[in-house]
Amino acid sequence: MMCTVSDLLWDDVKCLFDPDINGTLPDVVVEGTTAEDWQALLDLVQSQGWQYAYSLSGEPMELASAADMLAAASADTTPVLRVWPIPEVLMIFRVYQAESIDFDVDLRELQGQERLDVLVAVLRLIGQRLGKSVLMSPQGSSGRPDLGFDVEAGRVVLMVEPTDPGPVIAEPTD
Repeated sequence: MMCTVSDLLWDDVKCLFDPDINGTLPDVVVEGTTAEDWQALLDLVQSQGWQYAYSLSGEPMELASAADMLAAASADTTPVLRVWPIPEVLMIFRVYQAESIDFDVDLRELQGQERLDVLVAVLRLIGQRLGKSVLMSPQGSSGRPDLGFDVEAGRVVLMVEPTDPGPVIAEPTD
């Protein structure tokens, strides 16, 4: 287990993790970053002992420095860093630009309290290391994030009021 105290409880947020409602791959972003922040992320991945795989144009490569990754990023090439904080949870970091760290997680891999705790721990570690907010929004949305690491609070917080639609009950027809 990566953390001992849950910032969020599964029963309070499980509707935000429903892939049928929110899409499979929510957008996770750290904005206002620099090449140094990218390097801090790479250092964090290695210091935590997480499994990872780096590729450029789909070709597996040795992990490059953040500066080299950013230099390789272009309209034709997106460096990709796949990170497994635990074997069952994959996070895919795509290097588009220095100014933001963008990654995806698969909601199908984040079901239940134990997996939620893994996500929360990773968001907290990234946010603490960079001193920046780490925000998760529904796939393709440009609206307010659902949850994220809040720098001032020092923990992952819920940023929307989750609404659980509950079971759908069909109305009887005559």
